[in-house]
Amino acid sequence: MTSSPPAATGHTVPLPDLSHATVTIDDAGVTTVCIAQAGPLNLLGSAVINDLTAAFAALHSRNDVRVVILRGTGDRAFVAGADIQEMSSLDRTSGEAFITRLRHLCHAVHHFPVPVIARIPGWALGGGMELAMACDMRIAADDAQFGMPEVKVGIPSVIHAALLPRLIGAGNAAWMLLAGELIDAHRAADWGLINEAVPQAQLDARVMHLAGNLARIGPAVLRQQKGLLRQWEALDLAGAIDASVKAFGAAFDTGEPQSFMNAFLEEKRRRKAR
Repeated sequence: MTSSPPAATGHTVPLPDLSHATVTIDDAGVTTVCIAQAGPLNLLGSAVINDLTAAFAALHSRNDVRVVILRGTGDRAFVAGADIQEMSSLDRTSGEAFITRLRHLCHAVHHFPVPVIARIPGWALGGGMELAMACDMRIAADDAQFGMPEVKVGIPSVIHAALLPRLIGAGNAAWMLLAGELIDAHRAADWGLINEAVPQAQLDARVMHLAGNLARIGPAVLRQQKGLLRQWEALDLAGAIDASVKAFGAAFDTGEPQSFMNAFLEEKRRRKAR
């Protein structure tokens, strides 16, 4: 049994030149980017990669986007890897061009200004797992499978596979990358690769609940916090703290702290008066 993206209460974003990505934005700013026409396993060929990258570029500057859900079509896979049919004919030059396109897609997701949630109903393999790791949060069905099997077809796991050691530790990362073995969703959650594993029937509800909670947070502070997360990845501890102090001060320029804190204090006063 497969499912299509939940019906949006808002509108579909017209992207007439993209065959492999559809985008909807609901009234709360929850935005769904869905991989389209990429087969039942949502494989990442060059055309799919290019269209997804273009979709994220089109959304990057929109203020009505509060959170993004990245998903595939159907429930067999999030993405079951890059398209081996295409990769089998690559040489050194075309291989570097192919993986650079995937690098740009993962970078667009990882550095997108608002949180991106990966909805993972089934397989997340190779390039698909790299794309999931580029997201900020990963919610999976409890029967999903994860793996980096590239070594089994003669290529190393690269680009955002570099996130694995910091997500799951050096030992677990070495095991996945060198052995190419799969792990199930429960082990993935234990290792910290995903945030939650839930029954398949509850997956959409859990993803939408999380997305809705994020959409209710002040948009300025949410973008600030995600920006800090990316900065911290490149800074030492002292530099990260310095950046944090500046971000804390800058938050008060947005007016959000005053608004949220005064609302909290007013609610506290009302409760005391009852």
